[in-house]
Amino acid sequence: MSLRKLRETVIRAGVGSVAVALLTSICFGLHIDLASAIPLYMLLVVVQSMTGDFRSAAIVSLLSAGCLDFFFTQPLFSLYMSNPLNALALVAFVLTALVITRLVSQERQQAKSSWLQKSRLDRLYKLSQQLLALEPDAMMTEKFLEPFRELFGITAICAFDAETAEVHLIGSSQRDLASKTREGFISGRDQNDTESRVSVRCLRLGGSARMTGAIGFEGLREPEETTGSLAALAAALVERTKAFRKATSAAAAAQAELYRSAVLDALAHEFKTPLATILAAAGGIREAGPLQSEQDEMADTVENEALRLTSLTSQLLRTARLDREQINPRMEIVNVGSLVKETARQYSRRSPDRRILVTHSRETIEALADPELLPIALNQLVENACKYSLPGSTVVIEIARQGELVAIKVSNNGSSIPYSERERIFERFYRGADVRRTISGSGLGLYVARKIAVAHGGSLDLETQDRPAGRIIFCLRIHATKEAANHVLAAK
Repeated sequence: MSLRKLRETVIRAGVGSVAVALLTSICFGLHIDLASAIPLYMLLVVVQSMTGDFRSAAIVSLLSAGCLDFFFTQPLFSLYMSNPLNALALVAFVLTALVITRLVSQERQQAKSSWLQKSRLDRLYKLSQQLLALEPDAMMTEKFLEPFRELFGITAICAFDAETAEVHLIGSSQRDLASKTREGFISGRDQNDTESRVSVRCLRLGGSARMTGAIGFEGLREPEETTGSLAALAAALVERTKAFRKATSAAAAAQAELYRSAVLDALAHEFKTPLATILAAAGGIREAGPLQSEQDEMADTVENEALRLTSLTSQLLRTARLDREQINPRMEIVNVGSLVKETARQYSRRSPDRRILVTHSRETIEALADPELLPIALNQLVENACKYSLPGSTVVIEIARQGELVAIKVSNNGSSIPYSERERIFERFYRGADVRRTISGSGLGLYVARKIAVAHGGSLDLETQDRPAGRIIFCLRIHATKEAANHVLAAK
């Protein structure tokens, strides 16, 4: 028992004893018999029991029983009872008084507990309102911790953010709360030191094992009942903030990609008009009169480069549209061998310092594909092979049957793709860290090529780069028959 409660018990017992003495004096002076005195003493004990102090009520009950025995039970002025019924009545009186006291004490304790619980819930509700009103950037900072201290009267409160490894502390800590909070996160165990009144709780997302930080309290009243609720509320708010940031980032990325596609589309359209003017002007120069050999060569260069830029612009326009829209291929039988040979001829002219080699069996290899979309995917693979290979190297295009599939493999050497980027190279707008500084590009080529392959029910993969001479091989697979393609597309 604490000193304060002991003092309260002594005071209440003293007041009750004085009341018993006063009641005894009045009843004895009026010559009231035992039967009439018992209800009066019982009433006094009940009143004393209403204080909810069991010890003081027990003292007053025993004192009342002694006075009834000494002053009102024969023989008088002695604690001896000649009639056993009187003794039984006094025992029943004491027991009744003690039972009433215990019931009143329990009821008072329950009422106090209910009031404390309601008060705690009210404060938790106010705390949640204040935390929800905070900006997302304020999570796990001093602004985030301040409402905890104000509403719950905490001496000091500390938060450890696992994402930034930062510790935020407000209040005056006498028990090195910051170190204990950090240690609690590292150990992954909740801590509750009743002697120092320090409690540390790990913050876990959605009840999972993954921790996002830890929160520590010093000087919190009733830590056993309150700490868990405060930690759960903090974890929920942190999880909500992370989800909000993730959703905002995803929305911003989607909007940025939409703008990029729109810009690509607009630029492609804008380039077509001046390119047409350049071609018309070059043709007009030829018709204006005979040209010298050097002038004729320059006119050829202008026309060829303008035509090349026109082709690139058309390709850019198609790529921008494919990036935004759902691809619905118009399937028909395509001679893959002829398509590959034509692509090889085009890029042999565009990249004269590269050797384009086509290898395949003599049999005619056909596949079910869109005659406009498949060349776009193939062009992307061959263009990348030329762009990322060394001058004078060989780009190999290989065609082969693989069961019901037709595989088109495009390989080159002279560059490498880090293992961590092997899947990311197929993401929209992604470009490797090593090439983005040296080789221009949009980062859409492989993304669009794989999108076309998947729309055909096929696949596009980086097959390997571990062969001799460090060759990088991309393999495009599509179905050779309509039945196989329909089966795969229906399964998706």
